[in-house]
Amino acid sequence: MARNVAESTLERCNLASLDQKLALAKRCSHEGAMAGAKAAVVATIATAIPTLASARMVPWARANLNPTAQALIVSTAAGLAYFIVADKTVLATARRNSFNDASLSNKH
Repeated sequence: MARNVAESTLERCNLASLDQKLALAKRCSHEGAMAGAKAAVVATIATAIPTLASARMVPWARANLNPTAQALIVSTAAGLAYFIVADKTVLATARRNSFNDASLSNKH
């Protein structure tokens, strides 16, 4: 009987720990997605202005960059910015959480 009580307590601790880890992972991915979206907006603006300006003013660009090419340039920069920043943010948050978990487990 005592063994069943100890096992159920251990299972509850493991489930609580698992729920906490799942919540941290969700928060970590949400932070990454938000940071990536912000970076994509900045990259879109930063690439759209010179791309559109050069397509109107530079003779080579006017002749060779149709609207599809211009959109491809802008969307590629936005996509790259999103994935790079989201990845770095998720990794940094996970690293920070792992150090916090290690310091908490050392105290107990």
